[in-house]
Amino acid sequence: MKRAICTGSFDPVTNGHVNIFERAANLVDELIVCVFVNKRKNPMFTAQERVDLLRESTLHIDNLTVDSYDGLVSDYIKANDINIIIRGLRSAGDFEYEYNQAQMVKHLVPEVNTIFLLTAPEFLFISSSGIRELAQFHGDVHKLVPECVEIALREKQSK
Repeated sequence: MKRAICTGSFDPVTNGHVNIFERAANLVDELIVCVFVNKRKNPMFTAQERVDLLRESTLHIDNLTVDSYDGLVSDYIKANDINIIIRGLRSAGDFEYEYNQAQMVKHLVPEVNTIFLLTAPEFLFISSSGIRELAQFHGDVHKLVPECVEIALREKQSK
């Protein structure tokens, strides 16, 4: 059984993320999208809110589950019998960073392979940080994020 994981902070999940999940799910038997806590970031949404938004955004992907974890991805992979990591790439800069991360995980879990999926061209400019900034200034995020995220962003900004 091919079990894969897509990790990230997903603060918030974007249509670019969902596109990667849809394509990744076609490559494996089971895809786990896992919210990892990044201690260097100050998130807009709590980990549970991000999990909930991911679940709602990916209901249409039958072989996808959503989880969260606060620790090393290598530990999660070992504990959950995962054999593939899938990462989305928007740019050459993403590749350089992700390649180094993949090599570190490979050092810790040699039997795991990383697959890089290129972001679809229509999503190249979308990033979670860009969405947060746009929402902060009440910019239009319609068509950039799933509808549930658009609603959640409006609710966050109204508080």
